[in-house]
Amino acid sequence: MRLDIPGQHYLRVSCDKTWPGIVADVSSVVAAIHPTGKVFHVRGQGATVLQSNWKHWPCLLPQHGPGRKHERPIILEPWQREVVEAFPADFLRGPFHSDGCRVDNWATRVVRGERRRYDYGRWQFVNASDDIRRLCAWALDLLEIPWRRSGDRVISVSRREAVARLDELIGLKS
Repeated sequence: MRLDIPGQHYLRVSCDKTWPGIVADVSSVVAAIHPTGKVFHVRGQGATVLQSNWKHWPCLLPQHGPGRKHERPIILEPWQREVVEAFPADFLRGPFHSDGCRVDNWATRVVRGERRRYDYGRWQFVNASDDIRRLCAWALDLLEIPWRRSGDRVISVSRREAVARLDELIGLKS
C-alpha cells in the first residue's frame, strides 16, 4: 500500500503475466471486496500490476507496514482468523499460487533386488516469513492435510491423497 495522497491508499498486487488465470482471480477478488472502486491493470515487463485505490485498504490489511514482511510480525486479527477458519481452502490459494508450486517429483527404491522409479506430485510453499509459513501450516491443519517442513523455508505436501485434495481445493495455477 502507498500513502502518496493523504487519506488515500493504493493496493498494488504484482502478478506474473504468464499466469493470466491468477491475474483474473486477483482482479475479481479485489473488485468483489471494493465493488464501487476500479481495478487498474498496469502492464510491465513480465508482470501485470493490479491497483485499486481506497481509503479502507489498511482496515482490511492491518498487517501491512514498512519493511519486508519476513522482518515484521504477520499476525491475523481475530476477525481475519474467523474468515480463514471458515474458508481455509480459499486462504491457501493465496500462498500456494503466489509463493508455491505444484511439481512432479520422483524417487527410486530397490524392490526385490530391482531399482524402481516412483513418480508423484508434490505441492511446495516457500517463504522467508516464519509467521506466513505458520499461517499456511495452520490452514493445512484446518483441512486435515498432512504436510512437513522439507527445508528451512519450505512446507511440502507430498502424500498422494493430500496432493489430490489440494489439487481439488485450490486448483493448479493457470
